[in-house]
This record gives sequence, structure tokens and C-alpha cells, in this order.
Amino acid sequence: MQQIFNFLIRNKNSILFLILFAVSIFLTIQNHAFHKSRFVSSANYVTGGVYNWSNNINTYLHLDEYNERLLEENNKLRNIISNIHDSISVEKQLDSTSFEGDYLFRTARVINNNFSKIDNYLTLNRGEESGIKQEYGVITSQGIVGIVDRVNDNYSRVISILNSRSRINAQLNNTNHFGSLVWNGKDPNIVQLIDVPRQAPLQKGDTIITGGRSLIFPKGLPIGSIQDFSLDQTQSYYTINIKLFNDMTNIGYVYVIENVNKEEIEKLQDNNEQ
Repeated sequence: MQQIFNFLIRNKNSILFLILFAVSIFLTIQNHAFHKSRFVSSANYVTGGVYNWSNNINTYLHLDEYNERLLEENNKLRNIISNIHDSISVEKQLDSTSFEGDYLFRTARVINNNFSKIDNYLTLNRGEESGIKQEYGVITSQGIVGIVDRVNDNYSRVISILNSRSRINAQLNNTNHFGSLVWNGKDPNIVQLIDVPRQAPLQKGDTIITGGRSLIFPKGLPIGSIQDFSLDQTQSYYTINIKLFNDMTNIGYVYVIENVNKEEIEKLQDNNEQ
């Protein structure tokens, strides 16, 4: 202990300088918008680089599983192409994988994925330079993942469906009854579909899909299957527990969805409201 005191006494001037220097930097960042933005941008860049490095190791350890998923998706795409070539009628070319509207799909890799908190996020290794913007949907071949909420040049952050702020329009695959997809913060494999009217015919194992009533996700994307359900206290609406098709604890590669007609539709809706 005496040696520590001696060290502090000998280097008191240097230590005092470092403390004052750190305080001055902190005050400069806090009180000047430009410096603050540069600091946040640099911090995001460093954090993104660390996430990228650690994820490279994790990706290598799961290569077999990722390859299996890619093969499965390639098989689905081959089947779709085959059905299109074999079909004469245009109407017969449309199936559950067809989307209403024009959507662009971009690939990205997940370099950080939280799933143990109340508000969970993912980080992607693509940003504005790759055409990623806020409010783009994020999916895998097996289901939805979340919505982009922050973007810089090279990275983007995604609000996971395992987040208390997440509310996504979803519906029953067999009917047009719909509700809001939320998460109660408990099991990362189970989400909840709320505000579904009691008139909806429900059965365990039924598929839940995106409803298409937002401008983010096209209609018909898979979400999960009904595990169980119950009526609320008013006996008017169901709360449905949904077993996700995606394993949200193990997300490697994703597709980022852009609705190319989003701005045009929003302008039309704004004019109608006015």
C-alpha cells in the first residue's frame, strides 16, 4: 500500500494532467455538436470493427449450418424457377412466395446479435454505402428478423423482433385476421401476436405470416406457428404465443428488404390525410 502512495506522490503532476486532459475532452465533446458527432461516429466504427472480428470466428464455427441453410434456400429457389417455366398461365406462376409491390433484396452478415435482454439489437456489416437505410426490413430464408433503425457508412443496427419497441403487423396464413407482433421479454424462441379478434379461427400449429399492411415487409413472409393462445380479460381479443421459425439465437446471414415504392405511397397517404 505504501508503494502505491509513493507512486502517486512521485507522479502526481502527470496524473493530474491526464485527469484534467480527460475532463477537457469530455466537456468539449458534450458541449460541441460537431465534436460529439465525430466521437460517436468514431466509436461506432471501432465497435463495428470489434464486432466484425469476433463474428468472423463465430461464423467459421457455424459454417456447416450456414451452408445447409443456403442449400435449402437454393432448393426453394430452384423449385420456384421450375414452377414458373412449367406454368403457362401467369396466375399459376404466383404462389405464397410472390410479393405484392416492388422489393429489392440486399445481403448482409450479422456481426453482433443480442437476444438475452428486454431490448435486443443486431449489427450488420452493411451500411449506407451498400444502399441500406432506416426502416428497411430484415429477414432470413426462414423468417423475419427485425427492422433497421440506425445506419452509418459501413454498418447498420437492427431492432430485433425480440425488442419491447418492436411491433410488426402479422396475420393468420389461412384467414385475413391480423394483429400486432410483440415480445414479452421471456423466451427468445416465442413471440406474441396480440389484438387478434375472438372471431378468428385458431388452431395449434397454424402458420403466422407478415400481414403486408405496413410499407416495410411484403405480405406472406413466414414468422412462426401457433403454440397456444388465450383470450384477454375483456374476452374480445386473443393473445397468441408463436414459435418462431427463425432461431433468433443463431442468425448468420440476412436479407435487407427495400420497398422501392415506399416514398411514393407515403406522399400519397400524407396528401390524403391533409
